[in-house]
Amino acid sequence: MKKFAWIAGISFLVLFMIFFWWKFYFVFGEGVKAGSLNYFVKKGVVFKTYEGRVVQEGFQSPTAGGLQSNEFRFSVVNEEVAKKLERASGKFVELRYEEFNGMLPWRGTSNFVVTEVLTVNEAGKTDGSALPFDQ
Repeated sequence: MKKFAWIAGISFLVLFMIFFWWKFYFVFGEGVKAGSLNYFVKKGVVFKTYEGRVVQEGFQSPTAGGLQSNEFRFSVVNEEVAKKLERASGKFVELRYEEFNGMLPWRGTSNFVVTEVLTVNEAGKTDGSALPFDQ
């Protein structure tokens, strides 16, 4: 009986560790988002984390008949990325991010963690990329 309790306990611990890794450290998705950097702040009571919001072009409708701007809320862990974003408020930015299944308090309040700033341009300027090719 004692041997069974040890095996069950260790099995439970291993399963819990696998679940914890999957929930908080497994990179569920990666991608690039672009838009106007609305705000970027460092906040928190116990863990000071960098949080930001990018407003993308277009609208989304979470409910029938309602419209709201298309926003991307994110967290930043890397200090170098945070310094670049602090200087880019109100500008058009392209951000590379990783998506996790869950958030950790020392990583930020979002499941999306920005890992790199690809470009920073003046707001509204897309260098003609929004124009059709035949113009």
